[in-house]
Amino acid sequence: MSNSKNRRIAAIMFTDIVGYTALMQKDETAAMVMRERHRSTFTKNHTAHSGKVLQYYGDGTLSTFSSAVEAVECAIAIQQTLQKEKTVPIRIGLHLGDIVFDGTEIYGDGVNLSSRIESLGVAGSVLVSGKLNDELKNQPQLVTKSLGYFELKNIAKPVEVFAIANEGLVVPERTELSDVSKKQNKTLAVLPFVNMSSNTENEYFSDGMTEEIINALTKIKGLKVTSRTSSFHFKGKNIPVTKIGEALNVSTILEGSIRLSGNTMRITAQLIDVADDFHFWSETFDRSIDDIFSVQDEVSLLIADKLREHIGHFDIDNQLVSALDISATLYKKYLKGKYHLMKLDVKGTETAISIFKEVIAEQPNFALTHLGINQGYTFLGTMGLIPADEAFRKAQPFLEKAIELDNNLPEVQLNLAWISGWQKWDLKEAYSHLANAIESRPTDEMYLTMANFLTVEGKFDAAFNFANKALELDPFAAMNHHYKGFLFYLKEDFNAAEPFFKEALKLNPELPFPPLYIGVSLILQGDADKGLMYFENLNINRTRDLTQLGGITLAHAALGNTNALNDGLNKLQSALESEAMGSALYFLILITAFIGRTDEAIGWMEKGIEYRLLMMLLLKTEPLVKNLHSEPRYQELMGQIFGDKSTTLIVESKYQKPLFNKKVLEQYRKQLMRLINEKKPYLDSNLTLRNMAEMLEIPPNHLSQLLNEGFQKNFSEFVNSYRLETFKSKAADASQRHLTILALAYDSGFNSKTVFNTYFKKAMGVTPRAYWKTITAN
Repeated sequence: MSNSKNRRIAAIMFTDIVGYTALMQKDETAAMVMRERHRSTFTKNHTAHSGKVLQYYGDGTLSTFSSAVEAVECAIAIQQTLQKEKTVPIRIGLHLGDIVFDGTEIYGDGVNLSSRIESLGVAGSVLVSGKLNDELKNQPQLVTKSLGYFELKNIAKPVEVFAIANEGLVVPERTELSDVSKKQNKTLAVLPFVNMSSNTENEYFSDGMTEEIINALTKIKGLKVTSRTSSFHFKGKNIPVTKIGEALNVSTILEGSIRLSGNTMRITAQLIDVADDFHFWSETFDRSIDDIFSVQDEVSLLIADKLREHIGHFDIDNQLVSALDISATLYKKYLKGKYHLMKLDVKGTETAISIFKEVIAEQPNFALTHLGINQGYTFLGTMGLIPADEAFRKAQPFLEKAIELDNNLPEVQLNLAWISGWQKWDLKEAYSHLANAIESRPTDEMYLTMANFLTVEGKFDAAFNFANKALELDPFAAMNHHYKGFLFYLKEDFNAAEPFFKEALKLNPELPFPPLYIGVSLILQGDADKGLMYFENLNINRTRDLTQLGGITLAHAALGNTNALNDGLNKLQSALESEAMGSALYFLILITAFIGRTDEAIGWMEKGIEYRLLMMLLLKTEPLVKNLHSEPRYQELMGQIFGDKSTTLIVESKYQKPLFNKKVLEQYRKQLMRLINEKKPYLDSNLTLRNMAEMLEIPPNHLSQLLNEGFQKNFSEFVNSYRLETFKSKAADASQRHLTILALAYDSGFNSKTVFNTYFKKAMGVTPRAYWKTITAN
């Protein structure tokens, strides 16, 4: 290297040997043999693939390549070699980025990012950044799989990471990656509360209460709560909690039951730590139904408190559920309507609408029932169960009434965003409403809607970010999987798109969108024969669905079958006079643009804009209309829809502002230690974070942050650490030997056998009984 700085773009490879330090401590000779094999394999393969090893450091390497393809092929060859006899368990990370040589060192953002990606990996894997993956798209011999977006240390934006999936390589699941599970510790799934009433029809009430608790906990910033759809996916299924936790990628699960008897209800709730599979809190509430809103608030606040004590700091408002202007009797009726609405079928939806209308007759100013009717009619129209025009005409007055009654409801703000974006084509206003909705109660539906609007503007990176947020909150929602695939489709990464479309159809075979893009992907990949066969074999029973006709016509266009093409176009034009006018017009635009009939395509676009068809918003990013992009008339029409400049108002995650400065933190710290040493509050097995905050005369949110920042512990870890030391002291005292281990644990402040055993083993590395034997033997 020269002594002057040299900046360039390169494919950067980082590697290290997994478990090398532990092996060195156990068997230094074996570790050295492993490292020598590691280095000789690297030297040989870097020479073969024009790579340059810049640095060996202990068990790791840093190297660069001028070609991303050669870098990946080198990584595959290294892994395949080192996984044979005398396995060397290495992980490899690759990124294409800017690097700087200064004569002795290599540095730059590209180096930092490739290092972070490598540290995510597992033995036998090759992980690459999204940027490097883009260079592999025309390399069919290199197979990749997206693992999603990751927030990496000292990297400003989330980075999409792919695993190389060639034969012989380990392709890890997202949950297997290093440190991912730790980052997801503030995650919760609320399983459907079990109806314990003698009357099975009361299930509507237990389901409704479950949903209200989900909605309340969703308001807490810093806590990710799985959506209703995914939580209810496990309703009535006898599956171990640990398996459910793994499937939903959450650290904690809330489960419970509700029993109604006359005017009283008994609610039981318990929180379960998924990793350790133990119940760390449970409570029973006997309350009157007349106080239903205060009970919802009480239960939600207590659950939030216990979660924070166990998993770490987040702020909790003084109230999570506000009383609604409706009687308990009518509210129960509303919950029954919601229960039928969520069945997502014709009979259930019609029953729900009927119930909601009965509630409105007695309480016309209850906004949620108006929203429920709007949602019911919209569902019937969207799924083609009744004519869309009729459905939306019936739905609109109820939405308008809900907006009039309570403009601030998150559901109202979400609907206003849809109206602003899809009907008015005012994306600035749409983003504003969405920001309000997400700030009030972030849900997967709101994140997916944000992804929708970002997508139509071509902001794919941001759209992926919000689509991933939606998938995290609702991994069993078919629409979330479809949309992730749709984003890959728009980026023309068809191999990455396909598994998401298939998973969406697996979750909901009636979802109307994936079949279109599966077939079109085949055509755009140059396999129009297979695309034609796919569309011809579609079995679609939905009225007004032109996917099969449009897809077949497009395939004939790609194959150059002129007669069949013209026949399809004529049928689509005939459909302009039917209820399927919007779909027919959209296919006419796509097909004529695809085959280069520019004037026809522009003409159909003008009609679409005249009728303000919402699909027109999709044309900016649709791969089938790329032929039009350079046309001035196309650009002019896009300008009519989007205006002259970007209107994107992206809702970024807001950093939590400290509740107090470092000086106050130190004052609180000293105050807490004085309380601990003088009063020993941890000996009280019923001690809560709120109790201790009252003793210190500070707000609970302050104490939670104090423990998090001043001691790097949550409340449970903090108090249990003192209880453990007390137990060890008592166990060492010969005069206490007449007491059992559990008695000493209770005397030390632990409030249950399970909590004591779990914490002891985690902190000490042995069971309490093994420790006891060691102590008593001396």
